[in-house]
Amino acid sequence: MSTTPSCADEALIAEVAELIVSALNLENPASSIAADAPLFGDGLGLDSIDILEVALVVSKRYGFSLRADNTDNLKIFSSLRSLADYIAAHRVS
Repeated sequence: MSTTPSCADEALIAEVAELIVSALNLENPASSIAADAPLFGDGLGLDSIDILEVALVVSKRYGFSLRADNTDNLKIFSSLRSLADYIAAHRVS
């Protein structure tokens, strides 16, 4: 199984973790979110409403739109690292 190299640096991963904690008013510190743990289910435990909130905050912060009908959303939101990689590749600001 080949893995795609990460294009997000640790600073961006930490920044996105802070955004998630802030947007969702989580009690967990951002540092407790493992970069490769799932955002859904057994990982952070987010649901579809949480993901919509995160997508809105990410869109405003980084200047691009995360659309609900994007067929890659499951991959994009699979982990903190995958979301940060997507942001690194698509951000405007």
